[in-house]
Amino acid sequence: MTKFTTLVSTEQLAQHLDNPDWVVFDCRFTLTDPEAGRRAYTHGHIPGTRYAHLDDDLSSPITPTTGRHPLPDPELLAQKLGQWGVGANTQVVVYDDSFGSMAVRMWWLLRWLGHDSVALLDGGLPRWKRDKFPLSEETPVIKPTTFHAKPNRNAWVDASEVDAARRETRRRILDARPEERFTGEIEPLDKIAGHIPHSCNWSFEENLDLGGTLLPADELREAYLKVLAGQTPENIIHTCGSGVTACHNILAMEIAGLSGSKLYPGSWSEWITDPARPVETGEAGLPPDHHESGKGHLPCA
Repeated sequence: MTKFTTLVSTEQLAQHLDNPDWVVFDCRFTLTDPEAGRRAYTHGHIPGTRYAHLDDDLSSPITPTTGRHPLPDPELLAQKLGQWGVGANTQVVVYDDSFGSMAVRMWWLLRWLGHDSVALLDGGLPRWKRDKFPLSEETPVIKPTTFHAKPNRNAWVDASEVDAARRETRRRILDARPEERFTGEIEPLDKIAGHIPHSCNWSFEENLDLGGTLLPADELREAYLKVLAGQTPENIIHTCGSGVTACHNILAMEIAGLSGSKLYPGSWSEWITDPARPVETGEAGLPPDHHESGKGHLPCA
């Protein structure tokens, strides 16, 4: 059986809707309206889809020292995955309606727990609708199974590791937020604006074409080799607002054949909980080809 570990097309998913070894998750979520995704799911979703809620299912409760979406307890998530019918041989597909920016969280979480057979639906629900594939309002009948979690601690770093990394020239911190949030021009979600010093801005939207699908592997590889600036993937740390959209850049690097980069799950919203951690705003520097390329938004501090 072919294993999909990065992307599946709408055509490929449509061909497997009746395959009991495939499980699909609707991960639609709006940060400013946490119940919007669940409401949207009840009004129409890809047939057979389960709904996974970013706050309730894919995160732990917030504490004074965490970001907005702390990593879930691996055993609790494993129990939920089993209840959703995900076993060792299940091909998982995840989607949302926001270019994969929410669904990539579940993609990363499954890989963190040792389940590589998980892929993002390229183009998400908007592409599925454009291609005129079916929708349903029915809740699927699920046959529970057992999911064994094998968390990989090397897949992520904590704030102390990020603090050390920002001081090292061989490490590189990539921030997936929009440029105006990175520079501190606006901040709609967190109490403090700006970015981690010595980090670079690579918005997740740079991974997409105009139709909302991921760029081809060769284009992603060319772009990320410039972003990495000679560093190996293992020395790259991905961050964003709360450890969600940063996973989009990890996925893009995987597609590009640049495996091994790490996630800072707490991201900016955790970083700013400790007033001793430094904060920077503005653009401290740009790679030589930044303006010529017209792409990348890569302020490097």
